[in-house]
Amino acid sequence: MDIGVFIFDTDYSIPVDELARELEARGFESLFVPEHTHIPTSRKSPFPGGGELPKMYSHTLDPFVSLAYAAAVTTKLKVGTGICLVPQRDPIVTAKLVASLDLMSKGRFVFGMGGGWNVEEMEDHGATYKTRFAMMKEHVQAMKALWSEEEAEFHGEHVNFEKTWSYPKPHQTPHPPLLMGGETDYTLRRVVDYCDGWFPRGRGGFDPAESVTRLKNMADEAGRDMSTLQVSVFAAPPDAQVLENYAQAGINRAILGLPSEDRDTVLGLLDKYAPLVA
Repeated sequence: MDIGVFIFDTDYSIPVDELARELEARGFESLFVPEHTHIPTSRKSPFPGGGELPKMYSHTLDPFVSLAYAAAVTTKLKVGTGICLVPQRDPIVTAKLVASLDLMSKGRFVFGMGGGWNVEEMEDHGATYKTRFAMMKEHVQAMKALWSEEEAEFHGEHVNFEKTWSYPKPHQTPHPPLLMGGETDYTLRRVVDYCDGWFPRGRGGFDPAESVTRLKNMADEAGRDMSTLQVSVFAAPPDAQVLENYAQAGINRAILGLPSEDRDTVLGLLDKYAPLVA
């Protein structure tokens, strides 16, 4: 099982290019960063974690810029979004970003996706809470066409374009791994329907064996080969025994959390986590 990390890359935390070099030097497999384009000050949407929304949510850098910096100073480290808020993005522009980053990193990009929870944020982008997952599916289907077809077209309720040329194509064929965030049965059906893997959170009593079995049952029901799906656990606990249980359950990647803090704080944690990689 591979071990990666995630961090809210902000304007006040360790520079992401330095972090990427230090991760690769210690043998970590991957670096993931989340996305929030902005945080409306109305705060009508409660923070899912409870209490006040942490400062880092409103200070995130653009994930594709951050990951490009990380990829540019490394050779093996995989870089991924964890998660990209797909319904809030233009699918044609996003398809080009994904393909460009995957091409320039020589196939090291992992596309973690989700529908989002902040109603005001998505509404500012023209998305709505009730239809965000229907929109996301069409965005993904349209991007798959742009990545794989010489003259792609798509006609749906939320995305519509005539035959078009879209380059570059991704380095990975037919595209980078698409991982869906969430824990509900609805999420698992989306994973099996149009994704390459599942991106659950390792919190709230997450049971690795039961979770993998749930996904397998969904895949079997839909006629999908479980071997075509991967599981990456987001916010996995930095505990050797827990991670061993993950590996025994067949989980492919555990992603440990890093705080949005300064160089010394973050590198100190990396040194603490490094034995888990070994």
